[in-house]
Amino acid sequence: MSNNVSQGIVRGKATPRGAFPHIKRAGDFLFVSGTSARRTDNTIAGATADHLGTTALDIREQTRAVIENIRDILASEGAGLEHLVEISAFLVNMNDFGGYNEVYGEFFSTDGPTRTTVAVHQLPHPHLLIEIKAVAWLPRSQQDSRHA
Repeated sequence: MSNNVSQGIVRGKATPRGAFPHIKRAGDFLFVSGTSARRTDNTIAGATADHLGTTALDIREQTRAVIENIRDILASEGAGLEHLVEISAFLVNMNDFGGYNEVYGEFFSTDGPTRTTVAVHQLPHPHLLIEIKAVAWLPRSQQDSRHA
């Protein structure tokens, strides 16, 4: 593991809310736990409130933040988004599919990872609109040469 990973916990990323790692290697595969737009200070990208407490949630900003978090988590093991082979996305509201899909297309094309998108009743915080888990493939020999 690289210097910025300790037992699958990546420094500079929001601490998991449970007993699980950000990332886990199994052979040549890297498994990224469900990742959200939560920041290290527990605020959520794409979630704002005005002076009256009215909340505004932005699926595009949250999707971008989630994919960037996954990119950073993968980088901790010498991998990148190009190594992803599968993504599972969980949306609280399928009405957000268009915005999510638009941002997703900024990072991936049809030769990118396979993808499944499902609606879920809720996520661990009421301001979270999306969570993504992912699987990447990076043979150890390639990982070692990238860290050299």
